[in-house]
Amino acid sequence: MKITVAVNGALGNMGREVVRTVHAEAELELVAAIDLSGKTTGDIGEILGLGRLGIQVSTELATVLKQIQPDVLVDFTSPYTVLQNINTALAARVRPVVGTTGITETDLEKIAAWSEEYATSAIIAPNFALGAVLMMLFAAQAARYLPEAEIIELHHAEKVDAPSGTAIKTAEMILQARGHSARTAVVELEKVKSARGGNMDGVRLHSVRLPGLVAHQEVIFGGVGQTLTIRHDSLSRSSFMPGVVLAIKEVMNRKGVCYGLEKILSL
Repeated sequence: MKITVAVNGALGNMGREVVRTVHAEAELELVAAIDLSGKTTGDIGEILGLGRLGIQVSTELATVLKQIQPDVLVDFTSPYTVLQNINTALAARVRPVVGTTGITETDLEKIAAWSEEYATSAIIAPNFALGAVLMMLFAAQAARYLPEAEIIELHHAEKVDAPSGTAIKTAEMILQARGHSARTAVVELEKVKSARGGNMDGVRLHSVRLPGLVAHQEVIFGGVGQTLTIRHDSLSRSSFMPGVVLAIKEVMNRKGVCYGLEKILSL
């Protein structure tokens, strides 16, 4: 039996890619397309050039989930609405697979409580690109030997949150792996405010937003007489789709909340 999937944010750049991927995947069935912007209406298949699918784009997430009861909701929307979207899905006993960033530790605690209350699983990943997950894991390994690091993340101009969820997750993994607190404080003279970036216990994070970019990150480690750079580039949004498909299938067999794609990979 196929896994039925609804896509929230179906008209966004990532949502469109998810719709195409779910439609093409033999083990999945697209059953709903939701986009809260309300800018475009009509059959999602005709909008995306897939031919008529008989699935109208809706702006009513709760109503669609209640009526259709899909197995999974894939959410690529906005940091401003994602928490409510997750609550709506879990309350409807629909498993959310979430790629929207901006989710905090406090948010994760709320999501875990909702997941337990409604006995419904969820997977939340700052990045669904398998190469990006490897980049984060490699960075955590390197931090054991070269603990001083800075992170530069680069994204398309429309991304509203900074730093990215991937950068925050990477910094958290580095901090956990390196086993000591921040480097010795240095009095710095910032001639332009925030020129040194954000500071997570000594790991500096720098955000770049420019047209032409998709999603990129490099972690630069410094040691005595040497540096090490680990970089990942998503050149197309298709790079995220294998991870999304994997998460859709995996969330069906899990309990509770899984944060980070690395948790479901055999690495």
